[in-house]
Amino acid sequence: QVQLVESGGGLVQPGGSLRLSCAASRSIFTSYDMGWYRQAPGRQREFVARIQSGDTTNYADSVKGRFTISRDSAGNTVYLDMKRLKPDDTAVYYCTVRLTSLSARSWGQGIQVTVSS
Repeated sequence: QVQLVESGGGLVQPGGSLRLSCAASRSIFTSYDMGWYRQAPGRQREFVARIQSGDTTNYADSVKGRFTISRDSAGNTVYLDMKRLKPDDTAVYYCTVRLTSLSARSWGQGIQVTVSS
Protein backbone atom coordinates (compact mmCIF):
# COMPACT_ATOMS: atom_id res chain seq x y z
CA GLN A 1 0.00 0.00 0.00
CA VAL A 2 1.21 3.49 -0.81
CA GLN A 3 -0.19 6.75 0.50
CA LEU A 4 -0.74 9.51 -2.05
CA VAL A 5 -1.37 13.19 -1.37
CA GLU A 6 -2.32 15.66 -4.09
CA SER A 7 -1.55 19.37 -4.02
CA GLY A 8 -1.58 22.37 -6.33
CA GLY A 9 -5.28 22.66 -7.07
CA GLY A 10 -7.42 25.73 -6.81
CA LEU A 11 -9.31 28.31 -8.83
CA VAL A 12 -8.06 29.39 -12.24
CA GLN A 13 -9.57 31.39 -15.10
CA PRO A 14 -10.32 29.78 -18.45
CA GLY A 15 -7.18 29.60 -20.53
CA GLY A 16 -4.98 29.49 -17.46
CA SER A 17 -2.63 26.84 -16.15
CA LEU A 18 -2.14 24.76 -13.03
CA ARG A 19 0.33 22.13 -11.94
CA LEU A 20 -0.88 19.31 -9.75
CA SER A 21 1.56 17.29 -7.67
CA CYS A 22 1.10 13.87 -6.12
CA ALA A 23 3.50 12.97 -3.33
CA ALA A 24 3.91 9.28 -2.50
CA SER A 25 4.87 7.80 0.84
CA ARG A 26 7.44 5.61 -0.88
CA SER A 27 9.19 5.42 -4.22
CA ILE A 28 6.81 4.62 -7.06
CA PHE A 29 9.34 5.08 -9.83
CA THR A 30 9.26 1.36 -10.72
CA SER A 31 5.49 1.05 -10.40
CA TYR A 32 3.51 -0.58 -13.18
CA ASP A 33 1.75 2.68 -13.86
CA MET A 34 0.60 5.89 -12.24
CA GLY A 35 -1.81 8.51 -13.34
CA TRP A 36 -4.62 10.92 -12.81
CA TYR A 37 -8.38 10.60 -12.85
CA ARG A 38 -11.03 13.24 -12.27
CA GLN A 39 -14.63 13.35 -11.16
CA ALA A 40 -17.06 16.17 -11.81
CA PRO A 41 -20.27 16.59 -9.77
CA GLY A 42 -22.87 14.02 -10.76
CA ARG A 43 -20.47 12.14 -13.01
CA GLN A 44 -18.37 9.01 -12.74
CA ARG A 45 -14.66 9.17 -12.23
CA GLU A 46 -12.93 9.36 -15.60
CA PHE A 47 -9.43 8.70 -16.86
CA VAL A 48 -7.23 11.72 -17.53
CA ALA A 49 -3.60 10.65 -17.96
CA ARG A 50 -1.28 7.71 -17.38
CA ILE A 51 2.48 7.17 -17.30
CA GLN A 52 4.33 3.84 -17.24
CA SER A 53 7.91 2.68 -16.80
CA GLY A 54 9.85 3.91 -19.78
CA ASP A 55 7.78 7.11 -19.58
CA THR A 56 5.14 5.91 -22.01
CA THR A 57 2.13 8.18 -21.61
CA ASN A 58 -1.55 8.10 -22.49
CA TYR A 59 -4.15 10.83 -22.33
CA ALA A 60 -7.87 11.17 -22.57
CA ASP A 61 -8.91 12.78 -25.83
CA SER A 62 -10.45 15.66 -23.92
CA VAL A 63 -7.08 16.73 -22.49
CA LYS A 64 -4.66 15.63 -25.21
CA GLY A 65 -2.37 18.46 -26.22
CA ARG A 66 -3.20 20.48 -23.11
CA PHE A 67 -2.18 18.25 -20.18
CA THR A 68 1.20 16.63 -19.55
CA ILE A 69 1.92 13.90 -17.01
CA SER A 70 5.43 13.42 -15.68
CA ARG A 71 7.36 12.12 -12.69
CA ASP A 72 10.48 13.19 -10.84
CA SER A 73 13.71 11.21 -10.97
CA ALA A 74 13.47 10.29 -7.28
CA GLY A 75 10.21 8.53 -7.97
CA ASN A 76 8.25 10.07 -5.13
CA THR A 77 6.17 12.56 -7.09
CA VAL A 78 3.99 12.52 -10.17
CA TYR A 79 2.82 15.74 -11.82
CA LEU A 80 0.01 16.87 -14.04
CA ASP A 81 0.70 20.09 -15.91
CA MET A 82 -2.57 21.53 -17.15
CA LYS A 83 -2.67 24.29 -19.76
CA ARG A 84 -5.41 26.14 -21.62
CA LEU A 85 -7.87 25.07 -18.98
CA LYS A 86 -11.57 25.01 -19.76
CA PRO A 87 -14.63 25.16 -17.49
CA ASP A 88 -15.28 21.50 -18.37
CA ASP A 89 -11.99 20.65 -16.66
CA THR A 90 -13.58 21.55 -13.33
CA ALA A 91 -13.48 18.44 -11.16
CA VAL A 92 -11.87 16.73 -8.22
CA TYR A 93 -8.60 15.28 -9.46
CA TYR A 94 -7.27 12.01 -8.03
CA CYS A 95 -3.76 10.59 -8.20
CA THR A 96 -3.48 6.82 -8.60
CA VAL A 97 -0.75 4.19 -8.73
CA ARG A 98 -0.52 0.45 -9.29
CA LEU A 99 2.67 -1.11 -7.95
CA THR A 100 2.33 -4.13 -10.25
CA SER A 101 -0.06 -5.12 -13.01
CA LEU A 102 -1.85 -7.37 -10.50
CA SER A 103 -2.07 -4.81 -7.71
CA ALA A 104 -5.13 -2.90 -6.66
CA ARG A 105 -4.93 0.80 -7.29
CA SER A 106 -3.94 3.18 -4.54
CA TRP A 107 -5.71 6.54 -4.58
CA GLY A 108 -5.08 9.99 -3.22
CA GLN A 109 -7.79 11.87 -1.39
CA GLY A 110 -8.50 14.12 -4.36
CA ILE A 111 -8.01 17.83 -4.92
CA GLN A 112 -10.41 20.40 -6.36
CA VAL A 113 -9.69 22.19 -9.61
CA THR A 114 -12.17 24.91 -10.55
CA VAL A 115 -11.97 26.71 -13.89
CA SER A 116 -14.18 29.77 -13.85
CA SER A 117 -14.21 33.49 -14.54
